Amino acid sequence: MRVKLTICLVGIIAFLVAGNPLVIAGDLDPFLGVKGTLRIAGGTAHIPVMKEVAKRIMRMNRNIKITIAGGGSGVGIKQVGEGLVDIGDSGRKATEDEIERYGLKMFKFAIDGIAVVVNPENPLIRMNISEIMDIFSGKLNNWKELGWKDRETNVYTRDASSGTRKVFWKKALKKGEITKTANFVKSHGAMKSAISGDPYGIGFISVGYLDDTVAPVSLDGVFPTLENVRKGAYKIARGLYMNTKGEPSRLTRLFIDYILSKEGQKIVAEKGFIPVN
Repeated sequence: MRVKLTICLVGIIAFLVAGNPLVIAGDLDPFLGVKGTLRIAGGTAHIPVMKEVAKRIMRMNRNIKITIAGGGSGVGIKQVGEGLVDIGDSGRKATEDEIERYGLKMFKFAIDGIAVVVNPENPLIRMNISEIMDIFSGKLNNWKELGWKDRETNVYTRDASSGTRKVFWKKALKKGEITKTANFVKSHGAMKSAISGDPYGIGFISVGYLDDTVAPVSLDGVFPTLENVRKGAYKIARGLYMNTKGEPSRLTRLFIDYILSKEGQKIVAEKGFIPVN
C-alpha cells in the first residue's frame, strides 16, 4: 500500500511541476520555474533541431516562449550582433571581424555535410570536383556533355548571406565563379523543392535534409553520407553554430546547455546531423 501511495505522489508531482503528465523532465529540469522569451534566427539548416528543442521546452514550461526564424547565417550573425535576437544560428564560423565587431561567443553543436543534389530522374550521380566546378561556373552547361540528355543544366544556389553557400563555394568550388544564370533559393527546404521539381536541376543542401525527393551526388567516388562525413572521407563539411552577443543570458544559456546535453545531442542525431558530444 505504501509503495502504491509513493508512486501516486510521484506522478502527481510530475504533473504539477511539468504541466503535462506525458513529459518527463530529465535534462529539461533546469528550465523549471524559469520565465521569458528567447528569439532565434539565422541558418536554415539548424531549424529542425531548434524547433524540436523549442517544442520540448515550451511543452514542459508554458512560461517560456521561443521564436525561430531563418534568413541565413549572415542574417543570424548580424541580428544577434545588433541585439535583435538572442541566438544567431550560422552554418559557418563567424569571421574575426564579426567576432570583434559584435563581441560574439560561438557554440558549436553539430557537424554537417553539404551534398550536391540532382533530380532523381538524373542518372548522373557520380561526378568529380572539376565537373561540379564547371557546372556551377557555367562552363559546362548541357547534360549531354556528361553523357545524358541534350538539355541545359539548371544551376540552383543560395544567396550571399547563406553560410551553406559560403562553405560550398570554398570547399567544393575552390572559391570559383558561380554562373550569373543560377537560380537563387532562400533555404534548404526551398532548394530541395526546386531540385525535386526540376529534372535538369542541380544544387546543394545540408546532408541533414536529404531524402528520396532528391538524389545525392558522389564527389570523387565518395557519397555525402553521415558516416563519410563523420570519418572525414567526405570533405565538404562544416560545423553548425549558435552565436550570442557576449555571455548568454540565463534562458539563452539554458537553451544552449540543453542542446549540448545528452538528450539534446540525441535530437541532433535524430535530425540527420553529427553530434559534437
